[in-house]
This record gives sequence, structure tokens and C-alpha cells, in this order.
Amino acid sequence: MRSRSNSGVRLDYYQRIVQKIIMNHQNPVTGLFPASPQNEHAWIRDNVYCILAVWGLSMAYKKIADMDEDRAKTYELEQSCVKLMRGLLMAMMQQKDKVEKFKTTQNPLDALHAKYSSSTGQTVVGDKEWGHLQIDAVSLYLLILAQMTASGLQIVFNLDEVAFIQNLVFYIESAYCTPDYGIWERGDKTNHGLPELNASSIGMAKAALEAMNELDLFGARGGSSSIIHVLADEAQKCQAVLQSMLPRESNSKELDSGLLAIISFPAFAVDDPQLIQLTRTAIVSKLQGRYGCKRFLRDGYKTPKEDPSRLYYEPWELRMFDNIECDWPLFFCYLMLDYCFQGNKEAATEYTETLEEIMIRTENGMRLVPELYAVPADKVTEEYQNPGSQERIAMGRCPFMWAQSLYILDNAGYFFRYYIITGKLSVTQHRLTITTCTLPFPNPPLDVSCHTLSVVSICNVDLFVPNVTKGFLAVGELDPLNRRLCSEKKPDVVVQVVILAEDENIREKLRHHEIMVQTIDEVAPIEVQPARVLSHLYTYLGRNKKLGLSGRKSRDVGILSTSKLYSLNDRIFAFTPQITDLTRFYVASDYELMIDIFKSEIYFLKSSWQNMLGRPLVVMAMRRIHLGTRRRASSD
Repeated sequence: MRSRSNSGVRLDYYQRIVQKIIMNHQNPVTGLFPASPQNEHAWIRDNVYCILAVWGLSMAYKKIADMDEDRAKTYELEQSCVKLMRGLLMAMMQQKDKVEKFKTTQNPLDALHAKYSSSTGQTVVGDKEWGHLQIDAVSLYLLILAQMTASGLQIVFNLDEVAFIQNLVFYIESAYCTPDYGIWERGDKTNHGLPELNASSIGMAKAALEAMNELDLFGARGGSSSIIHVLADEAQKCQAVLQSMLPRESNSKELDSGLLAIISFPAFAVDDPQLIQLTRTAIVSKLQGRYGCKRFLRDGYKTPKEDPSRLYYEPWELRMFDNIECDWPLFFCYLMLDYCFQGNKEAATEYTETLEEIMIRTENGMRLVPELYAVPADKVTEEYQNPGSQERIAMGRCPFMWAQSLYILDNAGYFFRYYIITGKLSVTQHRLTITTCTLPFPNPPLDVSCHTLSVVSICNVDLFVPNVTKGFLAVGELDPLNRRLCSEKKPDVVVQVVILAEDENIREKLRHHEIMVQTIDEVAPIEVQPARVLSHLYTYLGRNKKLGLSGRKSRDVGILSTSKLYSLNDRIFAFTPQITDLTRFYVASDYELMIDIFKSEIYFLKSSWQNMLGRPLVVMAMRRIHLGTRRRASSD
């Protein structure tokens, strides 16, 4: 019988951790995770983050699956991910009527619920009893659904579910102008229950829209009917609003540590490296403490000054929470992953060590990430006088599953993980041998007592030894859609402009000015149509009579969407920009103004096409009104 490799043994160690801390709590019927043993409510956001560790571990096993045992564990872990994602899908599909209403009303009372019963998948609180409108939660679900599908998992099984997912895309596509309650479910900082525009929600929606665009939900076995379509202009509007807000979170929150999920894993929604650095620096400098990061300034949640009997505070009362806001270790997990994706080993190791110092250790040696650290009630005065001076105590859920999953994902993780190994060294023929050593690793199932390395010079210092604790996942495996590359420098975009004549008379007039063009009829088999036709075609997406879903509501379409060629039933379509549509846009009647706007649109197209494939193609149809002529009477 073949013995297990070191990689397999180490993965088994992490599998036992994941099984005990996470998978043992997964409901066997719905696949959902309860918030705690005492609270059966299952939040969409927390559930998606919980399953990331299971997903990462399944991909790690798949790489070393040279034995039946490993292949069985791979399949089990993958199906746990599928069960969770389908559990959330079924819970949301039961509220399909709300999705249909929300597309028209944008009313918070028509929003999908943010949490469900983990045992039944049914709603647990009323529409008015919770801040359910949380666009970031639905967007996170769609983003991870896209990433898991791209990694090879099949989560969506039939075309009815495809139609519902398409309608979820329409549900979030107006995030740039839809105030919601945000990642912390409270809206305005004072918790008055007033929704507001949140950069974290807009950024997650942008990431989801880009990830879902042209994604085949059936994977390699799908066809045209299982592909999700997104209007590129909607994602671009989210991008524009997001960039104008960062590093600010919202009108009431100057800054929020939740933005770490937007500028890095899992969203990677910002493509400006300077803005990413500015946001990260602001969070670290203003919100980071010894035990984690504050959610936002003057956050009274779980502090000694919080009055549990009060739902909200007046703005001037928030001052009492200055300098005593709770620290959340969760954000150290985000920062660890952020630096891992950057390839910054030193910073990632520093945050890892800092986090491990504040984790709660169980009797069997496992390390658990608590929800938060709060200032003790008898130390508030000293903390006011000297912020950061007092020892804090762990409070809330332990483990905090959201943070624990990210910690396991990072700790089990990446190919660039290195550990400091110390010990007695000896040199023989220019070879370095470690005779004794210690690893900062709980019960490492790895023998490195005889590991040797080629060296040039030797000194008695701690040594970084690569490959000894080599990780199991490359960053690309956690980001199969390559969203992490959105901030990389892109080549210049060349905008292609095609001018077509309305008829032969227009072509002859242009020829007199040495402008050689074709007529619209001559470019067959490509059919040229106005933008309103494209808008109408999009209304057919997501229609499903069985679910009572009507698809996308007909709206304006922008220059990004009309700058592509479309294939439909073996016919190829090109669409003219909306600004040239005489029936929909008054500017088309003033050709001088239209030309000025058209120049601006071309510049916008050039700057906004960076994350899209191919070259933009703008079709401009020259008509009689543009040349100052009128159509001759039929008798001529």
C-alpha cells in the first residue's frame, strides 16, 4: 500500500480543521450555515465567505489527487460548495416576485431578504423588520458563483435557474444609483435605518457584473441559452461612481474597512493602482489597531458605551464612541490575502504572525478567530485618555466563521508562503544542513530535519527556507477569471469608426468630398440597427413564464454596448449610438452639437474599454438631416 506524501498529510490536517470548524455546521438539508449554534439565521454574505475555505481546499486536493482517497475528498468538498450555493439560490428563488418588483420600484421593501432560516431556507424576519436591501451580498453571491463556475463546478442545473440568475444581474445593475443598507446592514452611521449609497456595495456590484458577463453557467457543456449577458455601460457607471467616492465609503462614513474586499480579494473592483494604494493606506492608518481594524470611525457596536435598548443614536451622540471602537481581526485576514495576491511575503507574514497572537487557542491546539475585541468597561476612561493603551477582550462569536474561513484560506494557501526556520546549522562542502529546527506551524506533519540547501555564504541568523512549507494554491486558482489583473497597465485602445451612408445620394455627396463609404445595404450580411433595437432585444433576456419573470426593463443603452457586433440566430447585428437616434434623442437633430458630443463619446470609449476584449467599433450612419438636405418628393 502506497504511503501518503507530505503534501497529502498536510492537506489532511487542514481538511480536519475545515471539517470540525466549518463543515460540521452545514445544514444537511439546505446546505446553509447558521450564524451560531444559538442562532439559526443564515446570512447570504456570511455563508458565501464561509464556503471559500472549502472551495480552496477542494482545489488543493484536486492538484494532488493521485489516490482514490484524495479524489473522494475532492468530490466531497466540491459538492459541499455546490450544496451551499444551491441552497442560497433556492432561498432567493422563493422570492422571485420581489426580484420582479424591485426591477421597477427600487423600493427597499421589495428587496431580497438578507438572511434565511438555515434549516428550511424560508424567510425569518419581515420586510420591515430588517435592512434587507444589501446589494453587496447579492453581488458577492453572483461573483463567487461566476468564479466557482469558471473553476469547473456546476452550480446551475437548468434554464429556469439561468433565467433567475439573469434577473439577479438586472437586480444589481443599477447599484450606482441605488441607496442600500451596506455591508453592516445599518445604512447611515447613526443606524436610523436610512439607506445610502455605499462604495462597498457599488464596487461589489461592478465586480459581479463584469464576472457574470458572457459567462456560460453550464460550463463547457452549455450553449447560447445558458450564457449570461450584461450591458457594459452598467458596469462602467458603477466604476465611475466608485472612483468618485473612494476612499470614502458613504455620505455618513468617512472610511470603512469593508473596502478592503473591494480593492482586493474577492472583488478586485478598482483598476487604478494609485486609488487602491490610497484606500489601503487610509484604512491602515486610520482604522487599524492592535487587534484588528475598526469597521468605521465612531462605531458603537459592542462597545461598553452602547445602549442595547436603543436602536439608533443622534449624530452628536456618536462622539462617545471615539477611540473605543471595537477591533475586528477579520480585516487582518483581508490584509493577509491582499498582500498574498501582491506577492508581498514580508507584509503577509507580518499580518499572519500578528493575527495568530490574538487568536483564541482551544484545548486541542486549534486557533480560532474571534468576532471582535472590545475595551473592558472598567478601562474606558484610560482608553479615552491614551488610545490603544488598554488590553482588550474577545467578544462575540468565536470562531467568527467569516474570518475563520479567510484565515484557513490564507494559511493553507499560496505558493509564495515562506516560514522562518531557526535551528543549528552545519556546513559540508558548500551545502547547508538543518540539524534541528522549529516551525511556526501547529503540529507540522513535516520532517525537515535533514533538508539541505545550496548556499553561497553562511551566517548564524534566522533563515528563509523556500519550498519546505510550500502552499497548495496559486493565486490564479482562487481567481480563475483573473480579476486581480484589472489594475495592470493595458495597451492603448484603438477606436474603430465606420461611417455608412443612408442611401446612394448621401454616398455621392460624400464622394465629392473624397470620403469613400458604403451604404447601409452594402455591408450585408451585417445588419445595422438603431440603439433602441438593442435595448428591446435585451428585454427578452431572463424572461420566464414559469417563474413570472419579465426580463430586463427597456432602458437607454450607452456607447459601450453599441460598440460591438452581436450574433443572433445566425444573423450579425451592428448598432448605431443612441445619440444618433432621431426618434429617441433630440441631439441628433442638431448635428453640430451631436458632433461635439460624439467626440466626447469617442474619448470616453477609449478610456473605458480597458477591461474589455477586442477593439470598439462605432458605426455612424450619415443621414440627409446631417448634411442639411431633405428627402425628395416621391414625384421627383
